[in-house]
Amino acid sequence: MNFFRGRRILAALLLSVLLLTTACSTKAPSRFDQVQQESTRQKKGQAVAKDATQGGKLNKYFPSAGDGYQRVYTQEKTGFSEANLKKGGKTLAQLAISDTTSLPSAAAKFSNSTKKIGGYPALTVGNTQTAVLAGKFQVKVISKDPTFTASDRADWIEKFNLDGLAKQK
Repeated sequence: MNFFRGRRILAALLLSVLLLTTACSTKAPSRFDQVQQESTRQKKGQAVAKDATQGGKLNKYFPSAGDGYQRVYTQEKTGFSEANLKKGGKTLAQLAISDTTSLPSAAAKFSNSTKKIGGYPALTVGNTQTAVLAGKFQVKVISKDPTFTASDRADWIEKFNLDGLAKQK
């Protein structure tokens, strides 16, 4: 009986030592911890410029719903607004406006564009995206259904209030 009691005490003592040593030891920061600390301290190169337009102010430039189409806003944040274009409950495309103030390289890619939609420089990205630059704003339509073609994307970009958006500061 004393033998079992001694084993219990020894087990409790070893468990206590194990818990004490692991709880008090400092863990070396992982590479992810270091990157997180650096990005938190970094002021330059923030994701969204302070003077970027609020996403809610961009909604009025989106095309209206109608003819069986629904426009369902999915995201609104500083410098960006996004909506899904649906018909018959099916998402056909994603419509987006982004303020390029936060990412000047997004606007720079339009400088060599020879294509225009609605009088604004346009680009086709891959097989599913079409975009224009209206002032400092990029308007993009992304096909989410194979039946929604490049021609459909161009038609929907023209339905945005591009002239009003180009005047927006």
